[in-house]
Amino acid sequence: MSPDAPRLRLRGLRSPLAGPFDLDLAAGECLAVGGPSGSGKSLFLRMIADLDPNGGEVALDGMPRPAMAAPDWRRRVAYVAAESGWWRDTVAEHFAPATHAPARALAERLGLPDELFDGPVQRLSTGERQRLAIVRALVLNPPVLLLDEPTGPLDPASIGEMEAVLTARLADGVAMIVVSHDPAQAQRLGARRREMRERRLEAAA
Repeated sequence: MSPDAPRLRLRGLRSPLAGPFDLDLAAGECLAVGGPSGSGKSLFLRMIADLDPNGGEVALDGMPRPAMAAPDWRRRVAYVAAESGWWRDTVAEHFAPATHAPARALAERLGLPDELFDGPVQRLSTGERQRLAIVRALVLNPPVLLLDEPTGPLDPASIGEMEAVLTARLADGVAMIVVSHDPAQAQRLGARRREMRERRLEAAA
């Protein structure tokens, strides 16, 4: 890692549907992206994660994205969708055995009872699924987090718990891009704000 390299760097990131996007995001920095539904916010995150077709240059700590295998990139630049995917019957099956202890500890910090971890996914509420999906990303210790409406389905107490966990990760040097419609949340996370308008990033009003 170059000492002068931003944690995440985008140059000319684009697709036929959105962009181009240019961005430097430092370690420990948070960018909050707002904008109307359908403006391209989720697409922007998915392009960075290389889940949707895109061109341009993307680098993590000075290392170009093509220099990494796709699964390695997605572990290090972790994307959590607004509606997370679950493909096995139980929650625990979605975590590598070595991550079970830290996952349980994180889940407890987010107000989730321990028995949820061993239970079936189908019994989880929308908010529980969202918190556990973020836990699933956090236990990978990624240097970059891409979060799409991470607190959308949560009550005020759960939002506070989630923001406390995210603030601690920012203090540890994780860089984040958070899609949020709440300017107050951006302020609480100490985030730079940008607005997505017609699938381009612009300064927030």
